[in-house]
Amino acid sequence: MMDWTDRHCRVFHRHLTRRALLYTEMLTTGAVIHGDRARLLGFDACEHPVALQLGGSDPRELALAAQIGADFGYDEINLNVGCPSDRVKDGRFGACLMAEPELVASCVDAMKRAVRVPVTVKCRIGIDDQDPEVALDRLARAVVAAGSDALIVHARKAWLNGLSPKENRDIPPLDYDRVYRLKRAMPEVPIIINGGIPGIGEAKAHLAYVDGVMLGRAAYHDPWRLLAVDPEFFGEAAPHATLQAALEAMMPYIAEQLALGTRLHAVTRHFVGAFHAVPGARAFRRHLAEHGVRPGAGLDVLRDAIARVSDRSMAEAAE
Repeated sequence: MMDWTDRHCRVFHRHLTRRALLYTEMLTTGAVIHGDRARLLGFDACEHPVALQLGGSDPRELALAAQIGADFGYDEINLNVGCPSDRVKDGRFGACLMAEPELVASCVDAMKRAVRVPVTVKCRIGIDDQDPEVALDRLARAVVAAGSDALIVHARKAWLNGLSPKENRDIPPLDYDRVYRLKRAMPEVPIIINGGIPGIGEAKAHLAYVDGVMLGRAAYHDPWRLLAVDPEFFGEAAPHATLQAALEAMMPYIAEQLALGTRLHAVTRHFVGAFHAVPGARAFRRHLAEHGVRPGAGLDVLRDAIARVSDRSMAEAAE
C-alpha cells in the first residue's frame, strides 16, 4: 500500500508474525531504475519472506526493475494491476491495465525471463463497465500462460471513471464468489483473495475456497491481529505473546534507525492502531503524536507511551 507498508512498517509486522509473506508498497519502475535504490529498496534481513510490488506497463522496464529487486534479495516480485489511484491511471499502470490483458501478459513474460524468484500478479475482478466474468478470466488466463506463479485478486471492481481512490475501497460491492469461481476454473493456479477482510476468523473461512488470503488495511489499522497468524495458520507460536513484548523487541531496531538519522515518528507512525479499543489506547496515541514528532525524540518517548496502555495478547487477536 503506497506510503504505508514501508520498511519500518514491515519490520513491525514481522515482529507479530514470522510466517506471513510481507509486501512492499508499490514502487514504479521509474523509481526503481532511476531513483535512490538503497532508500527505496533496502530492507532489514528480518523481513524475509518479503515481496517487492512493482507498478509499470513497459515489459523491458519491468524486467529490469524485477532483476534489480531480485538482486536486492526480495523473495517474490509482484506486478500490481489493481491500484485505482489517479497517479497510476495517469501513468498507465495499476488497475487500468485490466483493460489490456495481453500487455500484462507480455510484462509477466519479460519479468519471468529476468528473475528466478516467483513472479505474481495482483488484480481486480474488473474495471468500470467490464463484465467481471469475462475480464477476470481473460486476465488470469493470459498472465498464467505467460508464467505468473500466483494471482492475488481484490474481489472488487475498480471504477476509474467517476469514483475517487478512497471511494473505490468501499463503494463497488465485494464479490468473493467471483474469486471462488476463478479458483474452481483454474484449480492448478494458486489464488489468493483480498479485499475487505477484517480479521483472522474471516480469513480462515476464505481458505475453504482459495489458497491464501491477503490482508491490507486490516493488517495496518489493527496490526495486533497479526499475533494470531502463526498459531492459527501455521501451528506455531507467535513471535511474542503480547503487543507490548513485540514493541519492546523492536527497540534495538529503532535505536539503530535513530542512530542513522531516522526520526522516531517515521517508525512509530505505524503503531497508531496497535492498541485499538483497549484501555489507554487514546493516551498511547496522543503521547506519540505530541512527543514522537519532536526533533531528537528517542526510545523514552515510546516507552512512556507504552506505559499508558493496557496490553493486548495473542489470544485476543484470534477472536
